[in-house]
Amino acid sequence: MTGNRPGGQPRGARGTVGHPYTALNLRLVLAAFGLVVFAVLTWLAARADLLVLAVLCGVVVLTAAVDLVVIQHRRRARHRAEPGVHHSLFE
Repeated sequence: MTGNRPGGQPRGARGTVGHPYTALNLRLVLAAFGLVVFAVLTWLAARADLLVLAVLCGVVVLTAAVDLVVIQHRRRARHRAEPGVHHSLFE
């Protein structure tokens, strides 16, 4: 966990553990939505023999997958820093 403090916030970030600077749960939902939508678009582009579009959509799918992993890592760090606290979608 290089570059992160125990609370899950990167060094030099505008927020604190008590007041995060990013809505991780909202980012998780949006990344999952992007992953699903672009996975379908990738499949449709591949079926239509649009190779360039399929590759571009596939890159977006991979980016969304990596983002999901990073977000989940940060959510777990936040959970370890604040056990028993449940966050809404927008915090």
